[in-house]
Amino acid sequence: MGIIERKEREKESRKESIIDAAQKVFFEKGLLLSTMDEIAETAELAKGTLYLYYHSKEDLYLAVMMRGLKIMHEMFLQVVNQKRSVVQTMMELADTYTLFYEQNKNYFRMLHFFNTPQFHKQVSAEMMRSCDEFNQTLWSMVTEIITQGMAEHKFRTDLNPMEIVMILWSNASTLLMRIDNQHEMFKEKLNIDLNNTLRISNILFIESVLTEKGKLDLKALVNY
Repeated sequence: MGIIERKEREKESRKESIIDAAQKVFFEKGLLLSTMDEIAETAELAKGTLYLYYHSKEDLYLAVMMRGLKIMHEMFLQVVNQKRSVVQTMMELADTYTLFYEQNKNYFRMLHFFNTPQFHKQVSAEMMRSCDEFNQTLWSMVTEIITQGMAEHKFRTDLNPMEIVMILWSNASTLLMRIDNQHEMFKEKLNIDLNNTLRISNILFIESVLTEKGKLDLKALVNY
């Protein structure tokens, strides 16, 4: 191994160590209460060393969050690669998003960073661009399934594929946040199982964007 390659490998190893430390701190305290001093202490590095790799605490937060997005991407990719019908694939992608939440709750909570625009000002253009590009791969993966379904006359063609994905994701995310914070309260006070509510919500929405041909496929898959 040459000197340049070794230095590059050492740099990447250091970056991963910093992200490991940041992840530990963010998972414990969240973005607002975490500090670069704490991350540096956890990483056993001088705080100035952190700034050689990341411009801000918010940059580090996105670096950790992207680990979660990569996990989600791999989970979605496994579903898509099974090459099932477009309707079954969409149902399984919706279920997989719920599974991602159940298995990676800390990462899921970090995704709400995008709901707090004031933090975006502290993020470098480079880090935001990297995050946006990776997000686009996730959106594209799902919209391509819907576009294929339109070509097969199973999804309605009078709708925008990206808008369909946005509505499904927004509905699911809102209910998952309720599940994360208020599951027991809804069960005790309203006798509502939010997990079942989420499942019904996904089914009803997907049904609403299907053609009659697509609805036949859905009917064979679900019972509600």
